Amino acid sequence: MDKSQYTFAPEWIFQAGVMLAWPHLQSPWQPYFDSVQGVYINIAREISSREKLLIICNSVDQRVEITHLFVQEKINLENCFFYDTSFNDTWIRDYGPISCIDEEGKIKLLDFTFNGWGKKHKSELDNQVTQCLYQQHTFNRNITYQSLDFILEGGSIETDGQGSLLTTEHCLLSKARNSFLNKEEITQKLKNWLGVERVLWLNHGQLIGDDTDGHIDTLARFCNPETICYVACDDSQDSHFEDLKAMEEELKTLHTLQGNPYQLVPLPWPSPKISKNGQRLPASYANFLIINQAVLVPTYEDKADEQVLSTLQMCFPDREIIGINCLTLIQQYGSLHCITMQLPFGSF
Repeated sequence: MDKSQYTFAPEWIFQAGVMLAWPHLQSPWQPYFDSVQGVYINIAREISSREKLLIICNSVDQRVEITHLFVQEKINLENCFFYDTSFNDTWIRDYGPISCIDEEGKIKLLDFTFNGWGKKHKSELDNQVTQCLYQQHTFNRNITYQSLDFILEGGSIETDGQGSLLTTEHCLLSKARNSFLNKEEITQKLKNWLGVERVLWLNHGQLIGDDTDGHIDTLARFCNPETICYVACDDSQDSHFEDLKAMEEELKTLHTLQGNPYQLVPLPWPSPKISKNGQRLPASYANFLIINQAVLVPTYEDKADEQVLSTLQMCFPDREIIGINCLTLIQQYGSLHCITMQLPFGSF
């Protein structure tokens, strides 16, 4: 299998828009519906003021309801595009298309298999969403689409846009995903499909309450080709402390393809967030979304919120840094980046 001429697109390239799967009352969001819909409205407002917003609706009736809601909230409908297809849950980062581009700017959308984060949750409908959208001609006609019989979630991979892929062993080597393949075989497949030169594997780093087996987008993110920001626990009494210190040491050993160490930027550590049933929730500031001219950052009504906004402003000096209260999102063990999927310019 030859390496693809297409390369996995970094998040910071100019975007056509962002995809959202809107919460509905038949989804796991039912107990939090009003609150979570408010979070989605805030995110939709920021995205639609800068680029297109592709909204997946669970039904025609829901599409009508969302349209009325957007009119009430004065959201820019000219930038909103609605498509109807059934889905299990709203974490579209993990079942939406992975965008790759070639040197001429042509786009290929990779549709990997999604099995509910290692068969933990229902996923049959989610796994069909990207194909359904393609069949509805959601994407531009010159887009190449490829369906792959390989389990991979979008939140589990990061790229510096220069040929390096960052991921975690705990997730991609999970026996509930691609157990018939070893690390070397998975590495080669990722290099071939995503057009990267190498895969950087982290052995440490996982948040309590995270049911993805350690997605990289909750731990460490590329801000540009030379910079990685990462979650850093400064509380020696916190149960995350030792493992995240070990992850930090791993990150210090990583170099760009040119041989330079990545610039590492630690993100502040929020105080523990606990669910109603007493479970620690995975509140991560690394779960931000880069969009055109801005970065949307999850906040948690925490004293560290302002610090993380300032830190990320230094990482993204040419973009507006916008905090979005995501306390409701982490009740279902994900955050802002997890519910979104960006598409590069020319996709739709």
